[in-house]
Parts: sequence; C-alpha cells; structure tokens
Amino acid sequence: MNPQDRIILALDVDTHAEAIDLVKDLTPYVGVFKIGMQLYNSLGPSIVEEVNALGGKVFVDLKFHDIPNTVGAAGKVLTRMNSFMFNVHAAGGREMMQKVAADAQGEAARLGIVPPTILAVTVLTSISDKQLQEEMYVSGLNVKQLAVKWAVMAKESGLNGVVCSPQEITAIRAACGPDFKIVTPGIRPRWSEANDQKRVTSPRDALELGADYMVIGRPITKADDRRAAAMKIIEELEG
Repeated sequence: MNPQDRIILALDVDTHAEAIDLVKDLTPYVGVFKIGMQLYNSLGPSIVEEVNALGGKVFVDLKFHDIPNTVGAAGKVLTRMNSFMFNVHAAGGREMMQKVAADAQGEAARLGIVPPTILAVTVLTSISDKQLQEEMYVSGLNVKQLAVKWAVMAKESGLNGVVCSPQEITAIRAACGPDFKIVTPGIRPRWSEANDQKRVTSPRDALELGADYMVIGRPITKADDRRAAAMKIIEELEG
C-alpha cells in the first residue's frame, strides 16, 4: 500500500464548501476521506456521493449501535452508497455485527460491487482506564484487554477490522492476524498537538506497530499549507 493510501483525512467541518474544498485540494495526497456525524448530519448522504464523484474513497464514520435488524438495514444503505468503509460499535454485540456483515455482503452481491470494509469501534480513544471502570462500570478489564476481546468478537462475526487507539494495535494484530484491518485515530505528527484525545502516537509509530490506516484531521486541515502538511506525513510514513 502506498503511504498516502494509508491516510484517512477526517472531514470534521460544518459546511459543504469546506468539505468539497478539502476533497478537491487533497485527493492526490490522501487515500480516504472520513465523513463523520458532524458533516453527515449537516449535509446528509449526498456528500458521500459527491466525494465519490470527485475521486475520493469514503469512510462513513457513524458508529452504528442498535438492534441487529436496524444496523443491518443501515449497512445495506451504505453499501448502495458505495462507501469504501463504515463502522459499528462492537458493544452492540455479536448478533448485531453478524447481521450487518451478512446484509452488506448480500447487498453488494446483488449489485455486483465490492462490499465495503466494515469496522468495529472498540474503545473510543477519549476513554481512559479510569473512565472505563468508574463511568462505564466495566470491571476486571482495562482498555487494552477490552479492545482485544471486542476485536476478536468482531472478526468472528465477519467484520473486516477495527478502529482502535495506537496503544492496542500490537495486541489486536497478535490476536486477529495479518489480514484484519486496523484503523487508528489519535494520530498526531510529532510537530502537532494532542488536542482532546488521550491516547496518541505519530504516523510512523502507528505504521511500525502494525496499523493499516491512520485517521488524521487537524494536523492537515488546519495547516497553513494543507498539501505540504500531507506531504510531510507521507514522508514520515516512508521513513
């Protein structure tokens, strides 16, 4: 995989103009554009179609977590939208993950297209061990242990990979094997700030740990020269 293909750019903006400007400016420099709740809820599904039309692959980051039939139906919709990736919460359970995997694959077969990569969100990168125990009432497991258990369950359920913090990459890779996709947020080049995510690392470190894709937002989108910032990250990934 080329270094730029590993970069997932977070389109965490409010407006159509900002999003399209970023896509037009950066399509040659990043592999995937992540459309999350902020942008999707502002503009709706048409933004996915527009990014696809401009030559960008789309990771629809809506983190579905509901009863199996509801999540399965949503998976069919995102398959029809030609999403490159989308995600669900592993906390939704085995049956939910099995259902969305089967429904998305069935819809892709019906349409004669490649099915999307479906990822399970393990433990959000903003959550600490202390919060896991004191606020989410998960006792007996730390963040890494829970992330690994959920990753294994996701693989067994037919999902293609996980979203996890850099600190869980090595353990999940060991548990789930070389073909299981690992997408990691919390990526900050050494010349950037950590902002609101507690568990962070650099792009090169994430690659060496075994990540397939790195979600990067503000270090590129807020840079004075966005292309130069992206190129700096590509050079870091190249070593």
